[in-house]
Amino acid sequence: MKLALIRHAATDWNLHKRVQGRIDQPLGEVGRRQAQALRLPPRFAGYRWFCSPLRRALETIELLRVEKYEIEASLIEMDWGEWEGQVLKQLRRKLGDEMRSNEARGLDFCPPGGESPRQVQLRLQAWLEREAHLNQDIAVVAHKGIIRCFYALARRWDMCGESPVDFAWDAAHLFEFDENGRLGDSYESIPLEQTVSSVPSQHQ
Repeated sequence: MKLALIRHAATDWNLHKRVQGRIDQPLGEVGRRQAQALRLPPRFAGYRWFCSPLRRALETIELLRVEKYEIEASLIEMDWGEWEGQVLKQLRRKLGDEMRSNEARGLDFCPPGGESPRQVQLRLQAWLEREAHLNQDIAVVAHKGIIRCFYALARRWDMCGESPVDFAWDAAHLFEFDENGRLGDSYESIPLEQTVSSVPSQHQ
C-alpha cells in the first residue's frame, strides 16, 4: 500500500522562519495562492485522505479540492514547547552549545516542554497500524516535522546531521507500508502540478 504525504502551504510565520509547532496559524496570502495553484496528480484519486487538525493544514486540503477527508489528531505537528513562536536561527545563537548538543541527539532532540521526533514517530506508527487493516492507499496533508519523522521511520534515519534528502515542499512524498502498518524503505518525491506558473515556490 502507498502513503502519500503533502505539507501544508505557507503561513506568514513560515516566511519569517518562526517555529510554529502546535500554534494554530492560518495560511498567509502567499500560502493561499500557492495551494490554489496546485493540482493533485490523478494517481491519488482513489486514496483515503487524512488531515492534521491544525488550521494551516485544513485550509490547504480544502484549497487542494479534496472532497472527502478525515481529521486525525495523530498527524498534528511536533510540540515545540517553550520554543514555539521563536526564530530557530536566533535560538541557536542564544543557546549556543546547549542547542548544538540538543540537536545532535537526533531522534531524541527535545525542546523544553515539547516532544522529541522519537515520540512523534510512536504516535505516527500507532496510527498507521490502526489504518493498515483497511488495505487502502492513504494520503495526508500535514507538516514538515511529520514528513521528516515518517521519512526517518522508513529509511531508518537517526535524524543526526543533515537530512539525507533535500525535500521539495511543493511535492507529495510517497512511501509504502504493509498490512501491519510497517513502512518499507522506498521513497519517492512526486511534484504537484502547477496550474499557475507565476506563483512563488513553496516555503522552506
